[in-house]
Amino acid sequence: MTENADDILTRLPARLKEARRAQGLSLEAVANLSGVSRSMVSQIERGESSPTIATLWNLTRALQVDFAGLLEDGEAADKIEVLRATDVPSIDNMGHGCRIQILSPPEEAGGHEVYDIRFEAGGALNSQPHTRGANEQLTVLEGSVQITSGSASNTLNAGDTARYAADIAHSIQAGDQPARVFLIVKNA
Repeated sequence: MTENADDILTRLPARLKEARRAQGLSLEAVANLSGVSRSMVSQIERGESSPTIATLWNLTRALQVDFAGLLEDGEAADKIEVLRATDVPSIDNMGHGCRIQILSPPEEAGGHEVYDIRFEAGGALNSQPHTRGANEQLTVLEGSVQITSGSASNTLNAGDTARYAADIAHSIQAGDQPARVFLIVKNA
């Protein structure tokens, strides 16, 4: 292994967080199991604090992960993270006549977000501007929708894809039939 300490310290926070989430443990649970304070576990996962060897040893034992494997380069090729349909988080109180399912992992919020949106006939999702430079890519899976971004507007049918600015007011509205879209939001 010909890595420097900076490479290891860059990977370590994400690896610890992945291990904790894979076990379905909260920060509090890891703190109780490891004897490391909740705030310290949180700081380590955010990369704000570098753990001592003793702290790291306690965390890996609590998370039941291999100490050396945690520091190795590269992801395991034989791992598939599955989120069952019944467990996909959804938002039902945004827009009118639409149901938004969140397909991207929580840590991607504010960065690269992926949604499956189902509209009732005439349903709409009106959005205020996102961060400067944000854009969206929308593919219509079923039905048709009207996309508006600023003063530009276009109708898309099943199979059509649109890319548009999301740092201005924008909206998606279903026609007179139900519709389903796949939406990717990329914040700058």
